[in-house]
Amino acid sequence: MEVQSLVAWNLRQLRVRRGISQDDLAYSSGVERAYVGYLERGMRNPTITTLAKIAKALDIHISQLFREPESGEVVPSTLSPGRKKAG
Repeated sequence: MEVQSLVAWNLRQLRVRRGISQDDLAYSSGVERAYVGYLERGMRNPTITTLAKIAKALDIHISQLFREPESGEVVPSTLSPGRKKAG
């Protein structure tokens, strides 16, 4: 898997599993919401600084954005529009 696709895969997986909307992630990381969407679709090549901001907002180590998926692992579907983080 190429690195841009790998980051996209991991970003969506981590965000959706935490129940965080793209809007909320954008706000907490200081990254434009549209840019978060582009990253999740593998359409942009982010800087390390941007990845560090996103990792901090997700409360993860930046290396988790580069993790190779295990065989059979699938990316969760996107969240429903307007869904908010539980709790």
